[in-house]
Amino acid sequence: MTADPTMIPAGPTSPDRPYDPADAGPVPAGASHEPPPPAGEELVRQVAAAQRGAGAHALVRAFAANPAFRAAEWEELTTEDNPYRRPVRPADLGWLDYATPLPAADALTLSGLLGHRMLRNIYDADLHHLPPARNAAAERDAADFHSPDNRLRGALAQPVLENHLFGFLAGERRALPDATPGGLLATLRGYWEELRDAPGDVFAVLRGTRDRREATTFALLQLSAYLPAARTAIARASLGEYDLALPGARALLLDDYRRWVAGAADWRALLAGGGLTSTVGAYWQLYLNTSLARGNHLHQLSRAPGRHAELLGAFVHQRLHDAAVAGAWADAVEDGLGERPALFAPDGPGAPPPVTPAALDDLAGALLVPLAEHGGDAALDAFHAGFADAAHLARLHDRDLAAQLAWADAIDEHKAKAEAINAYLTDERIEVDLDTFVESCDETSTTHVHDEHRLVMIETGDMHFWNNVTHRISLRDGDRILIPKSRLHGSTVLSGSCTYHQPIIPDEMYRRF
Repeated sequence: MTADPTMIPAGPTSPDRPYDPADAGPVPAGASHEPPPPAGEELVRQVAAAQRGAGAHALVRAFAANPAFRAAEWEELTTEDNPYRRPVRPADLGWLDYATPLPAADALTLSGLLGHRMLRNIYDADLHHLPPARNAAAERDAADFHSPDNRLRGALAQPVLENHLFGFLAGERRALPDATPGGLLATLRGYWEELRDAPGDVFAVLRGTRDRREATTFALLQLSAYLPAARTAIARASLGEYDLALPGARALLLDDYRRWVAGAADWRALLAGGGLTSTVGAYWQLYLNTSLARGNHLHQLSRAPGRHAELLGAFVHQRLHDAAVAGAWADAVEDGLGERPALFAPDGPGAPPPVTPAALDDLAGALLVPLAEHGGDAALDAFHAGFADAAHLARLHDRDLAAQLAWADAIDEHKAKAEAINAYLTDERIEVDLDTFVESCDETSTTHVHDEHRLVMIETGDMHFWNNVTHRISLRDGDRILIPKSRLHGSTVLSGSCTYHQPIIPDEMYRRF
């Protein structure tokens, strides 16, 4: 009789029969009756070792090789009809390294930008996204984006990326002065009052820009990079059964998502005022590193059940921050686009709850007191860690966006600075490191940042240089522009070929000009 290959014989590996040491026969001297570890257990050990060791970067490269993440083509500056097309610049992973944490001083580097792009793709691969209408490109990329292989590779790369991108946060926290519900409540009050009185550099920069509409549109792109992600992560955290330990916490999280859904029409109208759509990832190439980071931080905590107290701290930060900046956002959009948005109206369906001393007391009663009773000082410390990390990422985002807006509003000045720096290098016969590129027509550089200040100097050819959805900047023979480190930009060659150079400008020389 031929054996049925679908049957599992009873024996040491059978799920129907426990291992019996007698099955192994006599034991040689010095040996043990202990069974060898199951194959799956050994695989888990190997994967865990790879995630911690030098092979960690290889896991990230394997994830980035997905066709949906390939480098952008010239027509893919925006992807309003395709939520799955997420260019990452996989070729750059040939020289980057994700095996170790990113230092705090390097948070705005290319490694941070590409890392947060990949991490958002991992988180979003487990969520339902649909294009506004069916189309062949979206269906093709959806098959790659949501494939079991992509999700498995994402699961392997996720802890590597999280460690690389968020590992620095612990060193940026200040110790909680008073690890009691009352002491933590005082910290929340102080943060709220500070943010209420000074909502951020972004709004001051927006008021001073010459092209207010362009700057406001770019700022809205950043809002679209993290606000929906934050709401989704908070909704995910509301799932589960923990009411006995933390009565009322789940309802607070769920109410936050209910407000987001109720305000969906106002959200779409806000973006439409800037000529934008609410399709997830529609402006993928124009999302700043720090915009993605704010949403990714909440996603990370919502997927880590052992960090529930941290998640609640990050949630409370989001709630306080939303309320503190709502008025500033409303003023900025009205000033830049000519119409006051309903989304930020205090009485709108999607408006954040008002923050008052009484409201903060209620939050403390709903979250801090039960946390202290259930988890003691350790739970309050964890809550504070989540809050402090979210606050740090928000401040970093504010500075990053403010710098990007100021640079984009002063392109002509940065062309003039490039001319002055080039003349100085020539006159003084100063040699600096320089990269040269020769690219063909329609060749496109997926948006990126440089880790140093650079000049772009066109020798021959034409290209479009871009840093927003509003317009392209034309560069041709002999044109030069200065790009400060960490400023997001991309380019597309228009002529048959284009030769251009990028001298690297030292910090001291950059400050001089």
